[in-house]
Amino acid sequence: MARYGKKAQRKVKRAMHERKAGKLRSGSGKRVKSRKQAIAIGLSEARRSGAKVPRKRKSSRKKK
Repeated sequence: MARYGKKAQRKVKRAMHERKAGKLRSGSGKRVKSRKQAIAIGLSEARRSGAKVPRKRKSSRKKK
């Protein structure tokens, strides 16, 4: 069974193309250069639009 839906794939693909063209910006307005960050932005947009995307992992760091 596929983890990600077609809608999610399209969002990530669009984000990757924008990054390559130098037009993708993060929430703070800075230009995104990292491939991983572009994927994260695409998945975040997909989650917001209701696409099939697995839940974000919880932080595994323990508080002292």
